[in-house]
Amino acid sequence: MIYILLSVLFNAVLFIILKLFSKFDINTLQALVVNYFTAFVMGLLFLEGGFVYSEIIQKPWFPGSFMLGFLFIAVFYVTALTAQQNGLSVASVASKMSVIIPVCFGMYLYNESMGILKIIGVLLALIAVYFSSKKEVGSVSDYKNLLLPAMVFVGAGAIDTSLKIMQNNYLSSNEIGLFSSHTFLMAFSVGVFLIGFNILKNKMKITGKSILGGIVLGIPNYFSLYYLIKMLDSQVFESSTIFTIHNVAIVIVSTLIGILFFKEKISLRNGIGITLALIAIYLVTN
Repeated sequence: MIYILLSVLFNAVLFIILKLFSKFDINTLQALVVNYFTAFVMGLLFLEGGFVYSEIIQKPWFPGSFMLGFLFIAVFYVTALTAQQNGLSVASVASKMSVIIPVCFGMYLYNESMGILKIIGVLLALIAVYFSSKKEVGSVSDYKNLLLPAMVFVGAGAIDTSLKIMQNNYLSSNEIGLFSSHTFLMAFSVGVFLIGFNILKNKMKITGKSILGGIVLGIPNYFSLYYLIKMLDSQVFESSTIFTIHNVAIVIVSTLIGILFFKEKISLRNGIGITLALIAIYLVTN
């Protein structure tokens, strides 16, 4: 249970930092790329063994780590585009409701139990995520605009599902730090190409405050992934239960932080969402 709390805590810190990016006019893409390099370095600091790449490419989890690195930055980029075109709430709801994907895969791949109370809990969690996340005007008014939110939904779900598969089938407990570090290195490598493209095409200039913002973001980002995998590895709950608790808890904590620290107003809809979220967590854990 401690790993769930730590993962939610570091995700909440990420939320605060990302909220502050707009206040200080920090370029999100630049900060994102630096963040992944910082997370990679953080991983190196906590590694007990060395980081020998010739050995890493022989690991059974290497292809999955490469794929996840690409997914990390690709999904974030698409999420940013969705927020710009459809609104932040649409991006947030699409991302968090993707919890249904790893839940379904958990039942299919690992024969996890799914009683009536758990089914109701998962359904309530999806409703809770929608009501809690939708804080600003944002909608998909045209079928053409469904593509980006759909990509966020599938991409975020693919990340969680892939992490579960990696942890369950290919990753040993003593390699979680190495896996996390390498995955962030892959994300950084893809990000470098994106930065280079923007510099050449859009004459984008790299700013010092974006680099600093990326460094600050990278530290909790490393721990958010590390403890997410440790959470899956602990096997206290089935993965379908863990992902439901994890995503719903992040939404609740993020909503409360927005109210307490950023003076965001909570609507009746948000209040209903938080209440449903608490009921959902109770149902899936009993």
